[in-house]
Amino acid sequence: MSEIKTLEDVRNIAREKLKGICGVYKDCDGDPRRLCQGQSYGRALGIGGIGSGTSFHNNFLALRKHNLKMELIEKDIHPNTFYDFFGMNLTMPIMAASVAGVNSFGGDSVITESGFCHAVVQGCKAAGTLGWRGDTYTYSLENSYGINAIAEADGFGVKIVKPRKQETIIKFFKKAEEVGCVAVGVDIDGCGSYAMATHNKPVFKKSLKSLKELVSATSLPVIIKGVMCAEDALKAVDVGAAAIVVSNHGGRVLDHTPGTADVLKEISLQINGKIKIIVDGGIRTGYDVLKMLALGAESVLIGRDIIRAAVGAGAEGVKIHMEYMQKTLQKAMRMTNCMTLNDVSSDILYETY
Repeated sequence: MSEIKTLEDVRNIAREKLKGICGVYKDCDGDPRRLCQGQSYGRALGIGGIGSGTSFHNNFLALRKHNLKMELIEKDIHPNTFYDFFGMNLTMPIMAASVAGVNSFGGDSVITESGFCHAVVQGCKAAGTLGWRGDTYTYSLENSYGINAIAEADGFGVKIVKPRKQETIIKFFKKAEEVGCVAVGVDIDGCGSYAMATHNKPVFKKSLKSLKELVSATSLPVIIKGVMCAEDALKAVDVGAAAIVVSNHGGRVLDHTPGTADVLKEISLQINGKIKIIVDGGIRTGYDVLKMLALGAESVLIGRDIIRAAVGAGAEGVKIHMEYMQKTLQKAMRMTNCMTLNDVSSDILYETY
């Protein structure tokens, strides 16, 4: 794919491949009028949000409430975006989210599940960051496409498992340990998974006791993904989680939730540095990344844009996209006078309604 040089090239190819599924819009905002959304009642969810799409749309709107404060009469700087993630020095505080299930965006005719996982993990690794790999109804311990892709990358990745039966999750964790994954986790919001429910793959809400068991079952850091309130965040601390992901599952499990940027600050205040806070939801540029960091996250995950990048140009497309994210974050930091990630604070934000 040597002819593919820019993110626009990648997106143009993805737009052709995803006709009728995703419009690859400049603003991926979950608006009900978008191709992916429409009215999904009574049909497969696809790549949009559940129900009216309000949760997906709210992720986008929540970030739009915040603007960045330019501070320029200072010594010129070349910001450092390096980020320590459980001892790994990444080039940026931006990683690929644990999106799984190519059935949601066109199936094997667009990209295979194994090809998608390979593209995400290898593309992120080439950009100096991590690809997280998820779980869906087509996955099993024998066919764990995400873990296989991470193994091919010498453990350069994070494995997230749906809230299946305890013994199954623990077996996935052990397999992730064997291939050298950086961390593992459970997306507790997956208990509302449309795909798992419609394919008779049981998933469950998890109790404090269940989560403690999972944390103690592995030597790896355990991440709890799908936290949308301070109460759950504090419970994650209590069970010994190493990190949480503030996430409403891309607006795909419960209609009418707030955007993640709307709840992030309160969660951050309650956690007060006890564990890592990661966030996803509506993040499209490095400017959005900087807003999330200023609201209290220490890193972010990118979902739908990584799908489009992988469909457009495989691992190279993912690499190009992640490098774009880093470049725009670096520019945003320079223009707000943030030399390192430690310099980012809520002082660089204006809030508007």
